[in-house]
Amino acid sequence: MNISELSEKINISESIILDLVRKGLPINEDKTFNYDLVFKWMSSESPNLSKTYSNKESYGEKILNELNVTKEYILEQNENFIKNNLSKESYEKFIKFVEELDFNLDNRVILNNFGLFYKNLLKEEKNNSVKYDEELYKKVNSNKDKVQIYWGSCLDYLKSMPSESIQLMCTSPPYYNARAYSQWDNLNLYLEDMRLIIRESFRVLENHRVFVWNVGDIFDNDRLKTTSVWGKRRIPLSAYFIKIFEEEGFTFVDDIIWDKGEVESKRHMNGGKNTPFYQYPLNCYEHILIFHKHELDKRKIPCPVCASLNVNGNTQSEIGLQSWECKNLLCAERSASNRGKRFSDKTNMVQYWVDYFGDSDIEPDFIKNWRRDIVKIKPVFKINNKGENVLGHSAPYPVEIPNMAIKYFSFPGDLVLDPFAGSFTTCISAKNLGRVGIGCEINQEMYRDAIISKIQSETSILSLEENFFELN
Repeated sequence: MNISELSEKINISESIILDLVRKGLPINEDKTFNYDLVFKWMSSESPNLSKTYSNKESYGEKILNELNVTKEYILEQNENFIKNNLSKESYEKFIKFVEELDFNLDNRVILNNFGLFYKNLLKEEKNNSVKYDEELYKKVNSNKDKVQIYWGSCLDYLKSMPSESIQLMCTSPPYYNARAYSQWDNLNLYLEDMRLIIRESFRVLENHRVFVWNVGDIFDNDRLKTTSVWGKRRIPLSAYFIKIFEEEGFTFVDDIIWDKGEVESKRHMNGGKNTPFYQYPLNCYEHILIFHKHELDKRKIPCPVCASLNVNGNTQSEIGLQSWECKNLLCAERSASNRGKRFSDKTNMVQYWVDYFGDSDIEPDFIKNWRRDIVKIKPVFKINNKGENVLGHSAPYPVEIPNMAIKYFSFPGDLVLDPFAGSFTTCISAKNLGRVGIGCEINQEMYRDAIISKIQSETSILSLEENFFELN
């Protein structure tokens, strides 16, 4: 019925009814009313609206309902949906979780615990059809206090992992034919190998997470038309990688320019001939490419403020990022127009972790240094004045890059994977910042001693124990 019909039936003016709507009186999306719901609400079976909030002003005109999350409430809101839409095993896990949940905890803690439980339940459902190495994954989860090393191809490692099991990826791949250990017959074969790794990374990376990819454009022969010296040209690896990442499902977010400082080389000066076509700027930068994984998932997720799965799909707030609107009339938070809480898996993820770890653990000075997307960082000098490689690896990159990636795009305890770990800078940074660093290195015989020495010397100096674990 419309508002005039309701006003006549319950003998209350339309202006009072509108005021009651702002306080939570149920109203349909088409601005009509369901009399039974209105009667129930007005018979004091509605949520208690008298609760006060210390930060009430931050909610503006939102309608805040006092909600007591109990075992009975969770079951009433979700049991039938889970029983009818998930597997029998998942339903049994849900019942067990609710039975064991401590409902004496603060509402916010209960809501977070249920939200995280359900997110993991959906991951497990997805992995039921995925073949992965369960023993390897157990090792990963049993050694989170150490830097983890996988000896061998990163593609083999990725294929051994369950879907959505890594929370952040950060790496600098081998540049095309730039080192003796990274040689390909031509550029296309190199890019195809990288594509296979990027494709598998998309599967393994958790949804709505980030991949940070540091790469420089190079001057070399792509060997597609000729192998002669005159076939050398500037090869824009960054442009090729952006296209590959997008084709494999990732969303391109940004290209942060790493300014490597003043050039010292005499290349391109051509003996001081200052005439046109004899002078050219020297490359002194690399790219720090940022990609999001947003894989559209239309499986319902619980409202973060009432834990109900009575939600409707709203829209996509970004390409591949499904948004939801809560339809639970008992929800603890509704808009001034009595619409339900709107949220997404990404906003839920951030909210859960902010509740645990606070608004931010990023230092203001650090944020200031990365405020612009052109950042000046000194390159890593690996050769000392005696011509010795003091880092043990031929292609290290500065710790500032993984520090930024880890602080900006992960939470404490997250798994951070570097598929081309090299000198293990990313993994060491992850360990020192309270995350779990996992790295793949194909050249065990060549670099094992140097890698282990670096891990031991640059991780916790207070620990005499080994700070690394070899997964294979």
